[in-house]
Amino acid sequence: MATASTQPTYVPSKVLKTDYPLIDNDPHFKRVIGYARPSDYAWGLGMAAGGPGALLLMEKFAPSHVGRGGFARAMRLAGVIGAIGGFLYFYQQSTFRFYGMSENAREVEMDMKEMVAKVKAGEPLYGESRLTPHMQGVAARQSRYSALFMYGIPWFNFVNHNQHGVDTAKYYREAERQLEAERTGSAQGEAAKLG
Repeated sequence: MATASTQPTYVPSKVLKTDYPLIDNDPHFKRVIGYARPSDYAWGLGMAAGGPGALLLMEKFAPSHVGRGGFARAMRLAGVIGAIGGFLYFYQQSTFRFYGMSENAREVEMDMKEMVAKVKAGEPLYGESRLTPHMQGVAARQSRYSALFMYGIPWFNFVNHNQHGVDTAKYYREAERQLEAERTGSAQGEAAKLG
């Protein structure tokens, strides 16, 4: 029987087979927002405006005659529901690129630049966490691939942890390659100055 001190804190995640490369199977909320494309914002805003727009259109062709102030309250409610739905759609579309479920060449490049910069700066790849490794694992297991069920339970990752379903060695190899290229380039520049 395993004691609390010998229990594993890392449970390897299953990786879904997709047509595009996996960037992160549990992206942090800030990364999802930061990597979103302008088209995601446009679709989200369009979906948010769809609810009140449809209600206004229905009111124009078939008036409800709800009385004084009734339609304004209905419009406010439709606006809130539309805004929530638009945000969830926007968030889900951005997250699907992290999962590799839609074309993500731009995001792969952005991810590589961000992570290589962190490696060069000596920072942790996925940020500092105040949680214990065990609690980081719990948080990762709760929110991994959560955007697939966004329509049922909106669930976001606000925890920094290191369990993202990708081999992070690629970031270190790329940082090493870039640093070597910089050293070689600066050495050639110095030689050219002297020669």
